[in-house]
Amino acid sequence: MDCKNEPMRYEMMDKIFIDDLLMRCIIGIFPEERIHKQDVIVSLCLYTDISGAAKSENIGDTVSYKDIQEEIMAMVEASSFQLVETMASALADLCLAHEGIEAVKVRVDKPSALRFCRRVGVEIFRIAGQKEITG
Repeated sequence: MDCKNEPMRYEMMDKIFIDDLLMRCIIGIFPEERIHKQDVIVSLCLYTDISGAAKSENIGDTVSYKDIQEEIMAMVEASSFQLVETMASALADLCLAHEGIEAVKVRVDKPSALRFCRRVGVEIFRIAGQKEITG
C-alpha cells in the first residue's frame, strides 16, 4: 500500500504497514454473493510513533502488527458485510481502538468483483476521534 497520499500532518509520521492480507468472507449485495465466501485483500497503514520501541526494543512500546493481523483476520473471516465500504470502516475502527494508533489508512480489494479487472475496492483514511476526512 502506498502510504504517501495521506493528509499533510501524517505524511512524516512513523508508519506500520500490513500489505495484501488475503482472506475469504461473505461479501456483496447480490444473492449469489451471499452464498459462497469470496476473496478480499486488505492492506493497512497504521500511523503511530515507533521511536520508543526503536530505542527500547520492547514490543510493549509499539503496536503489535501480529495482534492487529489476528484481529482483522478473525473479524473479516467471520463477517458478512454487504459493502466493501462498510468493511473498510469497521477495520479502521478496529485499528483505531488500539492505543498508540493515531490514524489509519485501510484498503479493501475485492478481486472477483468485475470481469476484465484485477481488483476493485475502496481506500479510506481515518483519524482517531474523527469519523472521516473529506477534501
